[in-house]
Amino acid sequence: MEAGAAPRAQLAQIEEEIADAQDAASLRKTLYGPDLTDAQSEEMLAAADRRYERRKAAFDKTRELVAAGVATESSLADRQLELDLARSEAELASTRAKVVHELTTMAEQEAALEEKLHTAPSAAHEAGERFDGNGLFNSHTFARVESAFESRFGKPLPVSAMGETAVHRALGFNHIGRVDVAINPDQPEGIWLREFLAENHIPYFAFRQAVPGKATGAHIHIGPQSTRLAHGG
Repeated sequence: MEAGAAPRAQLAQIEEEIADAQDAASLRKTLYGPDLTDAQSEEMLAAADRRYERRKAAFDKTRELVAAGVATESSLADRQLELDLARSEAELASTRAKVVHELTTMAEQEAALEEKLHTAPSAAHEAGERFDGNGLFNSHTFARVESAFESRFGKPLPVSAMGETAVHRALGFNHIGRVDVAINPDQPEGIWLREFLAENHIPYFAFRQAVPGKATGAHIHIGPQSTRLAHGG
């Protein structure tokens, strides 16, 4: 291009294609990957939005060409399909980012409660309810909980975190063998679940609203309290 053999527009197109390929690679690791942190979810959203904006710009340009009689209607249909796929991808990214953010809030709330349990036990009671039960929890026990909940409410138990996640690792928590359920402990489903767990001597932590008046962070952690990962773990 510097020698004048290629137009600048061609370089811009190549750069755009490279950027799009990089965003696609990022989404394969995040949106379609098994696990991610809150920070990674922000990167995922940005990548999905950029790909959507590129498809929208291509669609708008093709529509102008069709109106001018330069491009065919079939080419516009192809662009429409690409745009629809990009929109679905962006919506999926938004949904997953919301779930990850909620999980992060839950994990942070557990960390805060752990600190209160050591420094101000009476204040900790306001943030949540602890039941140690028999201290035992495993996959067979959880299967009983799932089955009982579905029989009672006719829908699956809304699990937000099954065992260890990238969010818990990033916060330094060992969440292996624990399950977080996205249910407000003071709502009917949460009350029933707490009563079922207590009747069956299953340990749990009921976390109320992280912010008074909002449901953000409210959940029930089934199993023993999460422990801190060892340094470098």
